[in-house]
Amino acid sequence: MSGEAAVDRDRIQRWSAARRVLLIRLDNLGDVLMTTPAIAAVRESLPDAHLTLLAAPAMKALAPHLPQVDEIVGFHAPWMKAGAAALDALDALDAGGTSGLDPGVISRGGHERRLLARLTVEGYDAAIIFTVCTQSVFPAATQCRLAGIPNVLGHARERAYGLLSDEIADRDVVAEGMRHEVRRQLDLVAAAGFRTQDERLRFRVLEHDRVAVRRGLQAAGLRPNQSFVLLHPGASAPSRRYPADRLGESARLLRQALTAEASLSGRPAPAIVLCAGPGEEPLVREALDALGGEALLPPPPARLGELAALIEASSLLIANNSGPVHLAAAVGTPVVDLYALTNPQHTPWQIPSRVLFRDVPCRFCQKSVCPEAHHTCLRGVSPREVADAAITLMPRRTCEPAPAEPALGAAA
Repeated sequence: MSGEAAVDRDRIQRWSAARRVLLIRLDNLGDVLMTTPAIAAVRESLPDAHLTLLAAPAMKALAPHLPQVDEIVGFHAPWMKAGAAALDALDALDAGGTSGLDPGVISRGGHERRLLARLTVEGYDAAIIFTVCTQSVFPAATQCRLAGIPNVLGHARERAYGLLSDEIADRDVVAEGMRHEVRRQLDLVAAAGFRTQDERLRFRVLEHDRVAVRRGLQAAGLRPNQSFVLLHPGASAPSRRYPADRLGESARLLRQALTAEASLSGRPAPAIVLCAGPGEEPLVREALDALGGEALLPPPPARLGELAALIEASSLLIANNSGPVHLAAAVGTPVVDLYALTNPQHTPWQIPSRVLFRDVPCRFCQKSVCPEAHHTCLRGVSPREVADAAITLMPRRTCEPAPAEPALGAAA
């Protein structure tokens, strides 16, 4: 037996014995959702193990919707952009003496010390660190080392030595043809022998969320048995937002086409529904103005489950490349994805989709704000292109689903 095969066999034997596993994914909603097939692989391979997801605190909202994990622990990681900002805000409160919180919790390093104490007490025997290729595995691996976790798996670009028991060489670079984010994480857990036959994203939609959404749509004016197209103009990063007025113009053109077709068939035309996240109301108003006001505005989803239920109920989602697109992939709703070329590895996974962008020399910049200020990768997409893409995906046209758009330069 070769040395490499012996190492693989030893690794799989060690990991098959794991009973308390820490799964570390500290990014945003879309990143966590793109990790759910890998999490499912761990759950299916270790059905009796206790799985804890260590994630950004906002991700605790996923707890009712990810039955694959037993608990979600929230953590502001100082080596992540959002985590560092949150901790800086807590430090500012602490310095002003106005927080009312235990200084030992929010003082610099207190959050990390509290997590370390918890991990040490809970006695995990294994941890898997999920990262994108531009992130370092070392900060999380150091926490695991200090907590005494013996088996730690992760991608590493530099040698990790004693920080990882199972070091997988990170050969991904941000470029055309790179692995999809979902495949990257599936490959990582496969190195420990964990696989799943179902590689779709996971999100369990709850019936009470479906009921709330149906009531909201009915109150907004959706007729019984009327289908609808959902527009979501928001995204956390400005660089990933298609102009809201152009999105509204796209919806106006789509509505014209759907109304004309409905008049010939005698069926009611699908409605246009607008929604966005907290603080994104101006984007909704801008899109609504361009649309001519003829759209439904149900109450904003009160929780993550309601947003997922709203996307699930729609015939089609038109959105920027952000969390709602990955929710659509998890619930099986087709997507027109307005895809800013900041990163090529986050296209919709295993659903009918159209990925729209303009190729630009500055592609794959990974910036939250367009560094060139022209935003051509999105602004170059016309409203007519968006409307035409939506029409090709509308399920009324055929009983067969439309083919999924391939990843940028690589098969999903």
